[in-house]
Parts: sequence; C-alpha cells; structure tokens
Amino acid sequence: MRVLVLGSGGREHALARALHRDPAVTALHCAPGNPGTAGIAANHALAPTDPTAVVELAERLAVDLVVVGPEAALVAGTGDAVRAAGIACFGPDRAAARIEGSKAFAKEIMAAAGVPTGDSRVCESSGEVDRALDLFGAPYVVKDDGLAAGKGVVVTDDREAAARHAGECGRVVIEEYLDGPEVSLFALSDGRHAVPMLPSQDYKRAYDGGEGPNTGGMGAYTPLPWAPDELVPEVMATVVRPVIDELRRRSTPFVGVLYAGLALTAKGVRVIEFNARFGDPEIQVVLDRLATPLAGLLQACALGGLPDDLRLSWSPGAAVNVVVAAENYPAAPVKGDVITGLDEAAQVPDAYVLHAGTALDDQGRLVAAGGRVLNVIGSGADITAARAAAYEAVGKIGLRGSHHRSDIALLP
Repeated sequence: MRVLVLGSGGREHALARALHRDPAVTALHCAPGNPGTAGIAANHALAPTDPTAVVELAERLAVDLVVVGPEAALVAGTGDAVRAAGIACFGPDRAAARIEGSKAFAKEIMAAAGVPTGDSRVCESSGEVDRALDLFGAPYVVKDDGLAAGKGVVVTDDREAAARHAGECGRVVIEEYLDGPEVSLFALSDGRHAVPMLPSQDYKRAYDGGEGPNTGGMGAYTPLPWAPDELVPEVMATVVRPVIDELRRRSTPFVGVLYAGLALTAKGVRVIEFNARFGDPEIQVVLDRLATPLAGLLQACALGGLPDDLRLSWSPGAAVNVVVAAENYPAAPVKGDVITGLDEAAQVPDAYVLHAGTALDDQGRLVAAGGRVLNVIGSGADITAARAAAYEAVGKIGLRGSHHRSDIALLP
C-alpha cells in the first residue's frame, strides 16, 4: 500500500511512524512532513490546505490512501477533493468536519442526537456575551466558534478576561463549566460503523499543577487505570454512534477519526468538544500502544469496510508523552533556537522523540519552528516506568528558553 500523510506536526510524525512499522505499507510519503518524518518517509513541500495541489501530488505518486492530519485541511475541503479524484481518503469531507470547525454546529449535532453535553449559548454581540456570562457564572468557559489551533478556549474565573476573549473572537460559544476528570477517546469510523481506541488523558494548561494559559496540550498518557471499565462502551453508545448516525442522516457521513473530549462529571459523562482528526498530544501515546496494523484500519474506514464488531489489539503496558515547548509558548513562541541532545535522547531505553515544530536552518541545524517543538515518548510496563523513560529522555534535550511540565502522568 502506498500512503500519503498530510501535515507537519507531532501527530503526523506519530502516524508516519506507525505506518512505517506496518509491513503492508510499501511506500510512505508526507506532505510537507518535518525533519523527523524525513528519516522514514519521502517529504514533499506542499500546503495540505491546497486541495488541488494535494490531488496532483497523490495522483503523481499513485498512492492508495491519503491520510489528512490537520483540521484546517479538512475544513478547507481537502478530503472532498481527494475523494472526488477517486482516491481513498481517511478524513471527513468539509461538511462533516464542521463538527470541529464550528463549536455551534457541534452543539447543534449533539442536541439533535441526544448526546450529553453542557448547556451553552452562541453569542455574536457583547450584550449576548454579558447575558451568557451572567447565566453560567464562574468559572467562565468561552470558545471561539471556529478553528483556533487548540488555543481558542479560555476557562477563567476572571470575568474581564472572559469578555475580552469573546470580543477578540467574534462569534463564540459560552457554556457551563464541566467539572471532573477529562478523558480523550478516539473512534475510527467509515461513516456507518465506529471502533474505539484506547482512552487517554492530556494536560491542557501550560504549567505544572494546571496553572497558566490553555495550550494545544503539554503531554498525555494511556491507559487510564482510574477510568471505570464501562466508560468506553458507554461513550460509544451515548456519544460516538449517535453523532455518526446523525451526520449520516444529514447526508454528510463522517469518514475518519472522531475525537471526543469528555468530562466525567458528578452527573455522568459530558462532551466538552469534538475534533475531526487525531488529537495531539494524545494520539502519540495511543499509537505507541496500538498493536493492530494501522494502514489496513485507515483504509477500511476510507473504503467503507470497517467491521462494527472489530476489536483492536493493544500492546501491554503504558505510554507517556511529554511536550517540550518553545520559549513564550503559547503566547508568541520564539523560533530559530538550535535543538541539541536528540542523539542522546534516542539512547534512552524505551523512549523516542517525535518532531512537532522543527525545521532545518540554512546551516542544516535542527531548530525550533513552532510552539510545541518536540514530543518525547516513554513506554514501559506501567505508567511509572513509562514516565521515567520519557523524563530521562527530556533531560538529554537542549533548547534555550524551552519549558515542559514536570507532572505529566504523575498520578496520586
């Protein structure tokens, strides 16, 4: 199978790594990819949000499957264009990708499908914002209605900060705060059937102890030893399958991966948000544990042949992802600083590094090129061992001004 992965972040490096391990994959391409994917795939300079360029590349490479990584590409209609060209595509069409592209649309779908979520209001004026903030009270939850690269959500007790964020975004969704531990669950779908992956948990705040601003995610781990055994079956029955059914009823079948961000509240499971692609940094640890070959799964989704009773196989043990972020992330990340120590990190047993925001400068040196620069993955017999491996590898890496959380997967 010849596969093209679209995107350039840690998610795409993790996907490429899993596909590279799959003996069914005979040729692997990334567009644009990054310095990390260059070691296992052929990189091609291309914008995933340019559907015409993607189709031209896929046809020239004669690929059997296109895997769309970034949400912006899905919302731009890249999946539509690839399928229209007769090429199998893992990733929903633009219409179905609105489940992530518009928070208001996601709430509409959940209401129609009877999916449990927090009460909310869609606001387009300062008056509507004020009334919604009064209604729900603190902590205030304000979400940009559109795509915001994981940074469009503000959760704060500061009324002025909440109103200011709403004013900066324009159209927003303001909703009640959902308490309780958060869980991420990915479900693979062919538009009719859906199969769950391992649940995981990520850390959204920039600093230890859940302090600092919201980010795209500073780390993650799986499995969740504290999660109830019935969690995944319950979420599939009350969240994932009703949403898949509702989108199909609207003639916009969801083909790809549906990410459900969940809160386990005192009143039960509630949906915080949906993504129309693999969430980052959680998918890195989930793919680390996946034993079922990935390429066949993604192709089955793309071609409409995913068995509804399929059970995925998982390697025993645990995986932990620690994100190394650039100085001043998430506000205005500093780019261009040289990264050192990756060879030393690679020598740590049961650990490896995925590139998330890196580039080569004009001297051929590896430098920071984004906010979240590296994903450092550790695996082991349990979370304690996996965590130790990840942090030992993090300690080998040098990047001026960088920061990372020291409490990822630090369980009570």
